[in-house]
Amino acid sequence: MSTDSQDLVPITLTHHGKPHTFSFPSDATISDLSDEIADSLSVPPPNQKLMISKLGLLKPPFKDPGLSISSISDMKITLMGSTAAEASSISEASDHASRRVTRQSRPMQKVSAYKTHDWKKEQEEAQYTFTTLRPLPYLPNPSKSLQFLQRLKDDAGIKASMRKHKFTVPLLTEMNPIEHTQSNHEGTSRTLGLNRNAGEVIELRLRTDAYDGYRDYKTIRNTLCHELAHNVHGPHDRNFWDLCKQIEKEVEGADWRSGGHALADQEYYGGEDVDDHGG
Repeated sequence: MSTDSQDLVPITLTHHGKPHTFSFPSDATISDLSDEIADSLSVPPPNQKLMISKLGLLKPPFKDPGLSISSISDMKITLMGSTAAEASSISEASDHASRRVTRQSRPMQKVSAYKTHDWKKEQEEAQYTFTTLRPLPYLPNPSKSLQFLQRLKDDAGIKASMRKHKFTVPLLTEMNPIEHTQSNHEGTSRTLGLNRNAGEVIELRLRTDAYDGYRDYKTIRNTLCHELAHNVHGPHDRNFWDLCKQIEKEVEGADWRSGGHALADQEYYGGEDVDDHGG
């Protein structure tokens, strides 16, 4: 059965900064688009997130699987999603980061060979830390986000404070800016961090709104201090703020570095409005 070209509806989406155009029958639905993405771009439905102007973020399984392709053909569509190959590269990047940290620690081991070994400190640092680091594989350059998370985990001040308060967090991950930004007539509100279930998961806003860089390291580190305080206190009451300020002072006191540093020779981009640390 042939279909006249007049009956085809073109639809263009952007993935990893590259436009892709597909043609569908006029009665095709967003579910058909999802299938085509899986076939042509090798992004499986569970990894697909479609940012559609006027509609917001849509992902399979869709609330309205019968949404007509024709109704969104003139809208800006951005696909955020990783192929199976890209997802597997995250695991490789994690292993690489771990090996790099091990290599960097070797010179210090040689220098301190004649000093008393602080086994207790090493055991506590291994226990009171972030067990797993996880970037979002469907966003650009997840390996850079993994490096950023690793830097936070290895931060001397963060390590000292977590050891002092006996904080163990099973998962430290990044959040997708577009999912945690709200705009209305009063302005734009951005959630900077979230603490789920009193320290089971901490999410941090690492990226700029435009996904073209990373936010200021020390600003994100302060957000992490805020979220660590939520391990103990849920509401933003006096007890919470006292602990939050205490953690911030502990982290700053143990920070032997001064000034900003680049991550993998990439600058951090700051200057965003910051309104909400989350909870």
